Amino acid sequence: MNDDLGHPVDLPRPPRRVVSLVPSLTEALAVTVPERLVGATDWCTHPADLDVARVRGTKNPSLAAIGELAPDVVVANQEENRELDVRRLREAGVPVWVTRIETLDDAFASMHRLFSDVLQVGTPDWLVTAEQEWAPEPEPGPQVAVAIWRDPWMWVGARTFTGDLLTRLGCTNAVTTERYPKAEPAEVDAELVLLPDEPYVFTADDGPEAFPGTPTALVSGRLLTWYGPSLATARADLTAALQRGTR
Repeated sequence: MNDDLGHPVDLPRPPRRVVSLVPSLTEALAVTVPERLVGATDWCTHPADLDVARVRGTKNPSLAAIGELAPDVVVANQEENRELDVRRLREAGVPVWVTRIETLDDAFASMHRLFSDVLQVGTPDWLVTAEQEWAPEPEPGPQVAVAIWRDPWMWVGARTFTGDLLTRLGCTNAVTTERYPKAEPAEVDAELVLLPDEPYVFTADDGPEAFPGTPTALVSGRLLTWYGPSLATARADLTAALQRGTR
């Protein structure tokens, strides 16, 4: 069986011990197969009562800690995790399943594969609900820019999961160069600027100060970047945030 990048992953039986290096995947696993999840990163914050061994961060996981958990498989993501760590785990004999998610459809397809093909538990109810929630055609929305950092200012650009979510909401991404380009606020022509709370923790003070004359809206970064169970409610919550910002 091959992962999302086409790399063969030898899984002679459905994995019973899983370590997740991706917060979105951790939440999906904890909600669907909690008895199989044995390890996660320090950044894995959902569900709030998650009680598993921690293996450090997404960019610097402890390979020794992962090995001690004797996982049947480690789940990772092409953008979230380093290829070096994936390679070292594989060299140590640990199977690693890597996902590649740049669009909403990628997320749905990848989750189907993980739970149906890899874990062999079928399609989770939350995934069915999420696909239904995102199926309707969107109403036309504003031209939106999503800031992800300041000093320097960085933005969600082309070929990103967040950018695809905006499109599926009927919005146009005001930033289309590169994936995460740098640009000063004055260089970004948008009708609305979304200020998430991750990875940079934007606050209400960032809006009027940096974007005079342009509406801004604070929004949970989890709604824009996480896939998994959060997708079942993300459309409604993001639509509400857009409406608050454009009033």
